[in-house]
Amino acid sequence: MFAKDFKKWDTILGWVSFAIAFIVYAITVEPTGSFWDAGEYISTSAKLQVGHPPGAPLLQMIGAFFAMFAFGDPSKIALMVNAVSVVSSAFAVLFTFWTITNLVQKMIAKDKTITNSKAIAILGSGLVGALAFTFSDSFWFNAVETEVYAMASLIMALLLWLGLKWTDNLDDPRGHRWLLLICFLVGLTFGIQFMGFLAIPSIGLLYYFKKYKNTTVKNFLLANIVVIAFLILVYKFSLTYVLELFGWSEVFFINEIGLPFNSGTIIMGLLFIAAFYFGLRYTRKNNYYSANTIVLCMMFVFLGFSSWLMLPIRANAKTVVNENNPADARALLAYYNREQYPGVESPVYGAYYSDTFAPAGEDKDDSPKYEKDLKLGKYVIVNHYKDAIQGPNKKHVGVLPRMWSDQHAENYMRYFGPLDFRIKSEYISNNELRDAVNQFKTAYSQGELNTDQYIRFLREFGEYIEVEPPTVWQNIKYLFEFQFGYMYMRYFMWNFVGRQNDVQGRYDENGHWLSGIGFMDSLRLGSQKNLPSDWENNKGRNTYFFLPLLLGIIGIVFQISKNPKHFWVLFVFFMFTGLAIQFYTNPYIFQPRERDYSLVGSFYIFCIWIGIGVYGLFDEFKKLIAPKIAAPVIATLCLLAVPLLMGFQNWDDHDRSDRYTAPATAKAYLDSCQEDAGAILFTIGDNDTFPLWYVQEIEQYRTDVRIVNTSLFATDWYIDQMKRKAYESDPIPSQLTHDKYRYGTRDAIYYRGITDSRWSIQDFMNWVGSDKPQTKFGHLLESQGADISQYPQSTLDIIYYPTNKIRIPVNKKNVLESGLVKEKDSALIVDYIDIDLPQSVLPKNRILMLDLIANNDWKRPIYFSGGSFDSAEYIWMKDYLQLDGLAYKLVPIKTENQNSFEMGRIDSDLMYEIVKDWDWGNSGSEDIYHDPQTRSQGLSFRSNLARLMEQLINENKIDKAKDVINIAMTNMPVDYYGFYAFVEPFVDGYYKVGETEKARALFEKLKKVYQEHLEYYANAPLDEQYEKIDDILSDMQAYRRNIDILIENQDQDLAESETIIFNEYIDKFSQFVGEEEEEALEEPILEPNPDLEDSIPLDTMEAVQDGAQIEP
Repeated sequence: MFAKDFKKWDTILGWVSFAIAFIVYAITVEPTGSFWDAGEYISTSAKLQVGHPPGAPLLQMIGAFFAMFAFGDPSKIALMVNAVSVVSSAFAVLFTFWTITNLVQKMIAKDKTITNSKAIAILGSGLVGALAFTFSDSFWFNAVETEVYAMASLIMALLLWLGLKWTDNLDDPRGHRWLLLICFLVGLTFGIQFMGFLAIPSIGLLYYFKKYKNTTVKNFLLANIVVIAFLILVYKFSLTYVLELFGWSEVFFINEIGLPFNSGTIIMGLLFIAAFYFGLRYTRKNNYYSANTIVLCMMFVFLGFSSWLMLPIRANAKTVVNENNPADARALLAYYNREQYPGVESPVYGAYYSDTFAPAGEDKDDSPKYEKDLKLGKYVIVNHYKDAIQGPNKKHVGVLPRMWSDQHAENYMRYFGPLDFRIKSEYISNNELRDAVNQFKTAYSQGELNTDQYIRFLREFGEYIEVEPPTVWQNIKYLFEFQFGYMYMRYFMWNFVGRQNDVQGRYDENGHWLSGIGFMDSLRLGSQKNLPSDWENNKGRNTYFFLPLLLGIIGIVFQISKNPKHFWVLFVFFMFTGLAIQFYTNPYIFQPRERDYSLVGSFYIFCIWIGIGVYGLFDEFKKLIAPKIAAPVIATLCLLAVPLLMGFQNWDDHDRSDRYTAPATAKAYLDSCQEDAGAILFTIGDNDTFPLWYVQEIEQYRTDVRIVNTSLFATDWYIDQMKRKAYESDPIPSQLTHDKYRYGTRDAIYYRGITDSRWSIQDFMNWVGSDKPQTKFGHLLESQGADISQYPQSTLDIIYYPTNKIRIPVNKKNVLESGLVKEKDSALIVDYIDIDLPQSVLPKNRILMLDLIANNDWKRPIYFSGGSFDSAEYIWMKDYLQLDGLAYKLVPIKTENQNSFEMGRIDSDLMYEIVKDWDWGNSGSEDIYHDPQTRSQGLSFRSNLARLMEQLINENKIDKAKDVINIAMTNMPVDYYGFYAFVEPFVDGYYKVGETEKARALFEKLKKVYQEHLEYYANAPLDEQYEKIDDILSDMQAYRRNIDILIENQDQDLAESETIIFNEYIDKFSQFVGEEEEEALEEPILEPNPDLEDSIPLDTMEAVQDGAQIEP
């Protein structure tokens, strides 16, 4: 049956695999926007706006088409756009199935006839491999949210399948139609994500092995070189040169010929059309078949490029989200080259991170920036690009592999060794300096100093020492240990062996791979017995017992034995989409989140080998049992042991259905801002910006609030957009015109202390915005007698500021009329605010923030998302904040902050009214998956609600305080949000509001957590206990803090009994607890004592850390 109608069954089961994948993803898809880039992609897709470089216009256009099926319901638009990933991923599974069955058939082609049992084994191979891909960790993650990687996976799977179809039909007179479709898809790849290009070498190798039956070392090496060169040509040069041609043509025909704007682009487009037309006509007329095919291939690639036309078209429409404003050909090239991201060098060659400690290198040219001059009717260069950029020190540059990010110097040195240094020759005779350096090196080698202190030493002694670049060995170690090991092999094992938890790993106890085989996992991760329940119940804890890995290895061995040529094709694909990506992109240490989703192409290939492994098992077992029994039995067992197991294990942490935490967080930020008052909200990162864009753009929620991302605020195009009205939000107040902040102008201004006078902010901005000679560096140099001809014009034109002392006057009338401060607090309003700017440099975004403050005159409320503790993010006014919900409002009332983590005053009545109306988006439901970012966002919610609760208690507003505690505990349950230290204030709060039983119940939950942790450590081998000493002491400290809460609130009986139990836990670790630790963990004092909050000496042990950083 199966053998006779194999093509029919191949088609049917292929679509069955598609249906299974589609149903699974449709059930588990996120119903709305999610964190990270998804909110931006949904916003820019549904409204055809311009997202971040290098863009995904084809994805956006398809997303806009899908969004139409929301039929005008804004709440369904995100679901429809997310469905693009669902459908794309299901189709990727379909082509994976057909690719596997195609490859397996070729392995047994020598047998010629396909028996019924062989047909079952082949179809079983396809089903197991395709469904293994369906349920794999990283691919499933991509399939249920709006991101580029789902469609990129489809492109890769489709290209490989088309490559097989092309080479299968090479002898067909019309066989090259498959090649034309491949070329068209390659062009379309530019409109999705560049990962699809990595299929090109494998397609080229398929052609090589098909055409050249006799493989020699010479032609094999040559073929590999050619296909890699072709990949480089397409990826690095094709679209780049096309855009450069269009850019050159635009400038030439406008500036030299005098034609209207955009004429050059149209002319070059017509020239391309003419070139293709006459090329096809000439080659066809003269029967140049190969040349005709080449022209057709180029034309289809060019047609694929055409999706990029959407970007300048929509940029010229001045959409609300218009990143980089790629409105013309030259701007589109800058967009493609990701020039938004300053400092991004060639991934192959560039500076080491040690360059930050070295003397400056020679200046180098910037790229000329063209802008339209409407009066002249020409493009003009607006920046002094000659010698405009400080180059790296020549001694501190090199090729891959290299550690390059100076922002991550501390982690580079912590894990891969410190940078060596030596005293400069001119100071070598300084005995005092030599002694100091030797003393420092000795202290560091003995562990008395940490990496942060090492870096501080390098900076402070930079005048006297010469820092060496990282050694070749350090760079190679980083490549193999971190980039290949931690950033690839760890992810690979997640997908095919299992995963420890969903907490991001940073060379700590989180994020490891896990097999589920106890003794093997114990060798790497410590004892797996008696695990704490919060570890064991982490939904990201998935174990496959090595079964997918083993089946894939069997597939590899089988394919090598049967068809080594096709193995090489897949192996090249596997390497290019795995290790080669990590090598080429050269990721810095510890990314903002795990990056496994970008390596899904490599996992796709391994799933093909998993499928092939099924037939490999059948091929062996048919020798032992009847083939008609072996085929269905092996196919069924493999189906149960691999994809079904993976689906069962992965379901709970990939099911995003009914989760609304991201838009709920965004709405909470917006609802924290005063309504219809022209509020301006400064945000910082992805997760306090993109979800807000989503709810404003798609759900049209609180569009009266102007969101200003401070990172983007350093770019001229974004500033221009902030100066335009958007929905109900008026332009930002500003006096600086475009010519004052365009690219290359006031990118930064530098401090030169000339006066200690305190200037008004208006005078300061007038100075900054002035083009008078005395405001520029050239004037300073001339006054000092310097030869200014030795300096580039870009340096001479730099603006400096002669004082860092600024006074911001307070318009009390506007403050009260705008509702910034209530009438009852009017006596607290100060007359002015004095700030001290850094005595170094002000980048463009800080200049514009000061410009906004100077011109607002307290008419519009200004808020900050609070995603940073850097004073600059609050315009150096951290003492003048008021916490309103999730956002911090700038108010002219001084508040001395108790510590750096608690900023601003609280108007308890106002904040209470804000938080009680928050829509929590079922965040407290036990039926949703609380992913790491949802839990991380809970930190801000918990800490802010705890502060409100404490303020209400201090004001004796007990009922409101009860409401706040209940809001926190209902919507952020302890069991789902973790970060237990942030729950402790609510134990104290329950006591303070008279809810003793609830306080005890919450204490019991926290106590259970710490006791389970300590029980686990106590039962671990002694050497593991020593390795975990910091974790043990942290849990002890946290346990002790909770008992202190009982004591402070005079719950005497419970405190006494719990103290006895606590002492028993101290005794469990008495073998290694020293005197200092014993003092820190001594029996709590069972007397009411208001000072017991800090009863554990701070210098005894590290502060409690909950395993994740607060991120916006």
